[in-house]
Amino acid sequence: MKPQTASKTIILYFSLSNQNLFYFHMKKFIVPFLSAALLFSACGNDVHQGNKERATNGPVHAGGVFRMNEVDDFRNLYPLSVTEEIGYHVASQVYEGLVKLNQKDLSILPCIADKYEVNEDATKYTFHIRKGVFFHDDPCFPNGKGREVKAADFKWCFDKLCEMSPNNEVFPITFKNRVVGADEYFQSTVDKKPLPGGVSGVKVIDENTLEISLKQSFSGFLNILIHPGCWLYPKEALDKYKEDMNITCVGTGPFRAKSIKRGEYAILERNDKYWASDAYGNQLPYLDVLHYTFIKDKKAELLKFRSKELDMVFKIPVEMIHSLMGELKEAKNGGTDFEMQSVPALRITYYGFQQTLPPFNNIKVRQAFNYAIDRKNIVNYTLQGEGEPGEYGMIPPAFKEFDTTGFRGHHYNKEKAQKLLAEAGYPDGKGFPVMTLEINGNGGDRNLSVAEVICKMLKENLNVEVKIDQMPMVQHIENMETCKSLFFRTGWVADYPDPETFLDLLYSKHIPARQEDKSYVNLGRYRNPRFDSIFDAAKKEIDPKHRFELYKMADQVATDDAASMPIYYEDIDRLLQKNVRNFDANALEYRDLSKVWLEPEKKK
Repeated sequence: MKPQTASKTIILYFSLSNQNLFYFHMKKFIVPFLSAALLFSACGNDVHQGNKERATNGPVHAGGVFRMNEVDDFRNLYPLSVTEEIGYHVASQVYEGLVKLNQKDLSILPCIADKYEVNEDATKYTFHIRKGVFFHDDPCFPNGKGREVKAADFKWCFDKLCEMSPNNEVFPITFKNRVVGADEYFQSTVDKKPLPGGVSGVKVIDENTLEISLKQSFSGFLNILIHPGCWLYPKEALDKYKEDMNITCVGTGPFRAKSIKRGEYAILERNDKYWASDAYGNQLPYLDVLHYTFIKDKKAELLKFRSKELDMVFKIPVEMIHSLMGELKEAKNGGTDFEMQSVPALRITYYGFQQTLPPFNNIKVRQAFNYAIDRKNIVNYTLQGEGEPGEYGMIPPAFKEFDTTGFRGHHYNKEKAQKLLAEAGYPDGKGFPVMTLEINGNGGDRNLSVAEVICKMLKENLNVEVKIDQMPMVQHIENMETCKSLFFRTGWVADYPDPETFLDLLYSKHIPARQEDKSYVNLGRYRNPRFDSIFDAAKKEIDPKHRFELYKMADQVATDDAASMPIYYEDIDRLLQKNVRNFDANALEYRDLSKVWLEPEKKK
């Protein structure tokens, strides 16, 4: 199979002017929008409709409120604890780092560092901090006025990134085993004897220059720096708010936190001291307010979109996708058009096995489970054509550089699955314990629908009984990390556009020494020295083509071991109101709302 191109975007328009059923045509399927009366009250907050209109140069417009919804609550907004997508969506508008991504093509762009240099062997990175960048005004500062950012602020944040703390969950996937002195400093904080000077490989050269030295060559290090753990926040904020940083945000980004109530709303307002401007000389951001709601029901979310109370919807519910063929209905009678964006995503839904405990410490059991699943059937029928069957390991085929030719994945094979389970000591499932599959509750009915089909397949093909336990995301994450889940549904959204972020989920150096300690991000605690060796070599490789070849080899080792059960590679589908401008879809669902603007409605 040829790799999919992450930059391809499908844009469709459809009308919601009629009061019956509305369809748009997508991938040979028709999606109905149920037109039913729905009463929504305001969120009980003080969202305003934007400040007074600001004059702009060029074809852009300033002002307005951009309204979005998330179907589950965020877990944490503190940069060192942002480990799930919803928290990332909110916090990424408040915080920034040395570099950022281009929303259109996911290339690396300067951010708080206006320029940087990398030495020949990619072991030393030098960053020049942009002058005139200020932290948000906040009571944590004298007189409530945010101060200017200096290189020392990054040094302080990066030292915090390498400290042992229950609120620091991202050290293993950022600076650990990469930055000179990071591991040593982390251990010193474990021993409660912090080394003077912090992380030795992070140095302040002068007040606007920062240098980071790596233990070995790693040309992908700039990708690491876009991770939430590398965002900048002030020492004053952590000193003042402490644990409350999980919901209190103070950064340098285009929007500042105005009012956040967990589970109900998050209101971010324009940072009128933001450092960035557009090509026409207009100060960014264009929007006045970002308004997030947390309505759990996808159908209710879509009805709010239909009534123009939301400007976007992220993810179309599978239960609303029908297998009937049809054509896109033309907008009629002055109906309002909406836009759909769809791109192959750098994200995977997979099931994990706890491999330190029976029965999944047996490779043949894991292999049997993998061969017993008909992924094509799941994608074609349960998911109504959304996504790609997970038959190519952990790395999604949306990477245009990743060639899946010759990759040996797990394709449905009932006879082979039964043979493997018998060799594992469970002929026809006899003696196999009743299993519990843990899944998280967000994602609409999609997670449950897929889980029900998979449990049915395991019963029919292996005579294995699996029960489903659906729980809130926070509890689900805790169970997976602490080895309380034997068999679990999870997924991964790339932290950056490189296969490393997916293979890192299987790296044994993330496994804690004690069973009771949290294992993040290697939830299944998979361990194979050959995988680790190839993965280490890939991270050191400077040549991109050879690096991708090594990634493929490592993924093949893990797939042969049935280290996990990939189910499907996702697509990103979004609905936008037609007046939304400059909001490019990308394979990461990376959102740079600083450059999004709203076309004013034409006066009749």
